[in-house]
Amino acid sequence: MRRFKQSNTPFIYTTILYIAGLLLFFEWLYPIEEVTDTAYIGVFILYTLLCCFITLLQVKWWITVPVKGFGIIVVLHGIFASKLPDKSFLGSVFSDLMFNVEALIAREWFNLTDMFRTLLFLLVIWLMSYLLYYWFVQMKHVLVFSILTFIFVTLLDTFTVYQANWAIFRTFVISFLALGLANVLKEMQRENIQSNGMRVRSIWILPLIAMVLFSSMVGYTAPKFEAQWPDPVPFLKSASGGIGGVGGFGIQKVGYGEDDSRLGGSFVQDYSSVFQAYMTKPSYFRIESKDVYTGKGWITSDNATYSEQAAEEISLETFDPALETEQLDVSLVFSGDTQIPKLIYPYGIRQVELGNPDVSLLVNENSGEIRTELLQEETSLEGYRIEYDYPAYPIDTMREELPIEDPELLAQYTQLPQSLPDRITELAQEITINFDSPYDKVRAVESYFSANGYEYQTTDVAVPGINQDYVDQFLFETKVGYCDNFSSAMVVMLRTLDIPARWVKGFTSGEKAQENIDDSGYDVYQVTNANAHSWVEVYFPQVGWVPFEPTQGFDVPNDFAVDTSNDEEDPLEAPEVQQQPEKPEQAEEEAVEVSGQKKDTDSFTLELTWVHGVIAAVILLLVLVLAYWKRYQIQVYFIERKIRKRQDAATYQQAYHYVLKLLKHKGFSKKPDQTLREFAKRIDSWYGSDEMGRLTANYERLIYQNGGNLVAEQEMSNLWKNLINRILG
Repeated sequence: MRRFKQSNTPFIYTTILYIAGLLLFFEWLYPIEEVTDTAYIGVFILYTLLCCFITLLQVKWWITVPVKGFGIIVVLHGIFASKLPDKSFLGSVFSDLMFNVEALIAREWFNLTDMFRTLLFLLVIWLMSYLLYYWFVQMKHVLVFSILTFIFVTLLDTFTVYQANWAIFRTFVISFLALGLANVLKEMQRENIQSNGMRVRSIWILPLIAMVLFSSMVGYTAPKFEAQWPDPVPFLKSASGGIGGVGGFGIQKVGYGEDDSRLGGSFVQDYSSVFQAYMTKPSYFRIESKDVYTGKGWITSDNATYSEQAAEEISLETFDPALETEQLDVSLVFSGDTQIPKLIYPYGIRQVELGNPDVSLLVNENSGEIRTELLQEETSLEGYRIEYDYPAYPIDTMREELPIEDPELLAQYTQLPQSLPDRITELAQEITINFDSPYDKVRAVESYFSANGYEYQTTDVAVPGINQDYVDQFLFETKVGYCDNFSSAMVVMLRTLDIPARWVKGFTSGEKAQENIDDSGYDVYQVTNANAHSWVEVYFPQVGWVPFEPTQGFDVPNDFAVDTSNDEEDPLEAPEVQQQPEKPEQAEEEAVEVSGQKKDTDSFTLELTWVHGVIAAVILLLVLVLAYWKRYQIQVYFIERKIRKRQDAATYQQAYHYVLKLLKHKGFSKKPDQTLREFAKRIDSWYGSDEMGRLTANYERLIYQNGGNLVAEQEMSNLWKNLINRILG
């Protein structure tokens, strides 16, 4: 970056102006932690102070770049390194950078990692330290940035939870003090007031401070009109359904959430770790199910009751105890920032080793939710070990058309809203018309999506309108969505066939991080927020609740027991295995490790698209902006070349007029009644040199005495270049 040169403005005033710009920039940083998911805001403020301090001191670029670059590495290491210090961290940064560059080229904006986003944010802070110096100190253009800051904080105050009362007050005080100081310094420069006198009589700034503070306090304490329109924040919060859950409106951040009453909308992938699972066989991890479909999402019925359970014997049963099972165990270790006060467990849970005897387990038999409480307060655990019975679901039993003896269960899990469109029922009947047993019908609905052009997609996912049904919109209009769309559609269609089904939430088994650790047979699976998932459970008499997976690119790790004496094969096994779309989002996610390493690039192409055109246009625009910013330096370069080549009177006259143009741009306009020599004396007094006077004397001789050979002197060329450097400095 270029090193700015200051004029003869006292350093104390330069520092005050720059600090004012820095304080206004802080008003852009303060709300980030409150209105976004960004953490470590204090680290970003410290890095901003470092960059601005170095810029204010005008350190040479070959010192500035390494110091600020080293600061970026330190910040990234402190936020993302798993241990301190981590010698392999630079390699991880490089791998993460390469992965994100490919994601940008492939237009996969939501796959950008947190580390890369943080890197871009730090680079913006680096750039802002120079722009603030240029705007406030060099050009003294304080008004534009002040107005933008006012607009920013007031919009945040109106449309977000950020309370900007004091932010507006601070912005007003800082902006008007900076505006007053900047205009005084401009007048000093325009009228050639010597800065030495200004250093002595600095008391002139006190009336400015007093006037701004007085008007600010009057404005803050004066009576104000009440709000003329309702506050939009509560409406926006209720419409969005919150951030962080799987459901809700708008662009959300993927992860486990409790509110599923309004599903739909796109989400941003989040690969931050939730827990590590040490197990011998992959398994879906269940948290809860919901039984009431509203047409917009899922809620739990009112008959939900909780009963305390002993950790040594969990009574929750999702399948018949008579099923053939395998006794297994799994250990879960949670990351430090995970806040899920519920047990995350595999199917067949029998007992839990909590590590803390004071923790209570409260089980909801209806939803299967197991809350964790400490001293009657919800608490998130650091880890626990679960023993469970891994079942083998008997296909032959599920194919039998056995009656459901519990009418309450049948009514509860075939519930549908009266507003459900009839074409959903008609589609379910059409899909299953060639199948007789409940199991075959379930498998037919499960495999329907992969065979009929439905696509897994997390972006541009529709939100149902006021009179639209969530499942109906997905089945007949959009045909794109993620797990919530697929699982909800399957449950609703099965219920139209009077097959009991419910909607289940939890996590998939994640990515295998280590295999057979310490030759124990246990593998380590890394589960992140991106592995939050929903699927389907179907009830079969004498079997219980059996999980099924309709979502493209997913495969629930079930074991099915088949009667080998019967040669009949499952007619729907093949479609289940083939449920792999060309490019499911989840399959791409599974190719990405938590550290942000490179994923499979088989789909990577360099085909020219409109996005490449946009990128080219942006680059061209940046080049034009840079050329405009450096226009004076560019003109100086060409005039200097012309002087070296031609060295005639016309070239020297052009060079002198260009000096006058630059001086006018810097605020030194020649007054109508002022001679060139008087003007030159004023300029030399300001810059503390005699170069303008000597150039002016030669210019006058050139015009009035036809002294054409004077311009050929190397000394005159050097005088011109030195003066230009002072002006542009």
